[in-house]
This record gives sequence, structure tokens and C-alpha cells, in this order.
Amino acid sequence: MKHREPGTEHELLFTNRVPTGDSMSRDICDRCGFIHYDNPKIVVGSVVTHGDRFLLCRRAIEPRKGYWTLPAGFMEHGETTEEGARREALEEANADIRIRDLLAIYNIPRIAQVQMMYRAELVSPVFSAGAESLEVALFAWDEIPWDQLAFPSAYWALKQFHSVMDQAVIAPFSNPEGELANSFPFR
Repeated sequence: MKHREPGTEHELLFTNRVPTGDSMSRDICDRCGFIHYDNPKIVVGSVVTHGDRFLLCRRAIEPRKGYWTLPAGFMEHGETTEEGARREALEEANADIRIRDLLAIYNIPRIAQVQMMYRAELVSPVFSAGAESLEVALFAWDEIPWDQLAFPSAYWALKQFHSVMDQAVIAPFSNPEGELANSFPFR
């Protein structure tokens, strides 16, 4: 693997090996010894409600273009998880949300993600499709397009939210027993 260090004229040449004092194989620069850590990404998002309705976004991008999901995406440098969840709602649904509390932390090892989902409410019922959404809509529970959800974690978050929606304080959920998001759960 070759890499040019920003701001320098030096090309780094990486070899994958176990660094001294480590137990995992990493990409290490053969010239300077720099270790490139490729760790899981953090996804932040929320189950957003307005009254008894749920905000969903129909994806305009891959993966799963055309399918419905919760407003969520990768964290950015310099933001908290809550700030990231609010930013994602604004980017995907032009929605101003108020974070209530942490709903769940999901582990998706096959794609190296940790997903943190919050319970949130629309500040006002104003929203529209952002650049990454084809459309955005509020759904009553029995109107949610369950067979058109983009990701297993969206399914889990909605179901788990629904099970505690009237509780003021909750303990955050995690993956359902035995689930690693390799396939959709039975509905």
C-alpha cells in the first residue's frame, strides 16, 4: 500500500504486520514506522417522533437506495454523538430535533460499525428531503413500511423504541439476542 503524507513530499510504503507490543496485524510504514489504525466507524442517528408518528427517510444513495430508514450517518470529527444525530436529521430530513436520551448501541462487526441511536422529537413538524433522501414522511406505527426498511438496525430501533415509548427513563438496548445485522429479523 502506498500513501503520500499530507504536506510532505515523502511517500509512505506500508506493510501489513503485527507491531511490537500489539496483537493485531496493522498497516505499518516501512520508512518511518507510522502505524495506520483502521478501526470501526461510529454511526449516530435517532428514532424521531412527532406525537405518535415516526419520521423516516427514503434513501437517495447507496447502499439500499430507495429503501426507508431512520435519519442516521457517520459521525464527523469534532462533534459529540448527540450533535452528530442532530446534524444527520438536519442533513437528511431538514428536521430540527430535540434529543431525548440514548435508545441503543448496536454492534455491526461485518461492516465495522458501532451504531448509537437516540430517542428524539421534532421541534416542529417541519421537514423535507435533504440531499441524501428521496422523500421524508411521518408514519403512524401501523403504516411503517416494514418490508421496505433499509437496514436491520432501523427495524431494531423502531421495535425497541416502541416497547419503551411511554417510559420516561430507559436503559439503552443493544443488538437483539444473536443478531449481528447479517439478515433481517422475522417480522
